[in-house]
Amino acid sequence: MTVSTAYPADAEGVCVITVDHPPVNALPVQGWYELADAVRAAGRDPEVRCVVLAAAGRGFNAGVDIKELQRDPGNAALIAVNRGCAEAFDAVYACEVPVVAAVRGFCLGGGIGLVGNADAIVASEDAVFGLPELDRGALGAATHLARLVPQHLMRTLYFTARTVTAAELLAHGSVWRVVPTAELLDAALELAAEIARKDGHLLRLAKAALNGIDPVDVRRSYRFEQGFTFEASLAGTAGRVRDTFGKEA
Repeated sequence: MTVSTAYPADAEGVCVITVDHPPVNALPVQGWYELADAVRAAGRDPEVRCVVLAAAGRGFNAGVDIKELQRDPGNAALIAVNRGCAEAFDAVYACEVPVVAAVRGFCLGGGIGLVGNADAIVASEDAVFGLPELDRGALGAATHLARLVPQHLMRTLYFTARTVTAAELLAHGSVWRVVPTAELLDAALELAAEIARKDGHLLRLAKAALNGIDPVDVRRSYRFEQGFTFEASLAGTAGRVRDTFGKEA
């Protein structure tokens, strides 16, 4: 698991946090906590005025490490990853400065939790977004998908486990720009640098103010969803569905 932090010389006040966990950035419990720690540290840094959340490899994020859950005969791993995801999502939402998500390739499951809590999204032309939770024996992150698309589309995507493209999200106004993959980081840095040119104190006040007027408490809402994931696990449904992972025809 690798979470790296960089400060581009040509983007003053910007911190780039990059996740690199091959093969598909499906994070284990430790990974979610490492990501949360990196985002929180960047937000506390008085020199940072904007964070870019990026990923290396084949895609932005494929959610949780299903195999880690499959290796646990009980519920300890599920409880741990539920808490880890909540920590990472909250770190992005509560980060003292704006967070720009740079999304390429797939953004699934937990990836939706991250970008749904970000302040702005720049995406590559090949980016796709979705929640395959019902195909993975889980529930959650509808809270965050609802921040990206209208209510009825969110429900249809959730029930079908279908994905939407970056272009479709652009049409809904939840993605700032869609660019060729090779230009993604530059485009995200351009937006982050524009934000970072504002007064740092005012930016922090603005972030707190915008969070304060949100119509939905994303922390409480997401944890409410997670309770149903645990119920599905206790009922045996989650494990039965999860065991089909990797065996689909």
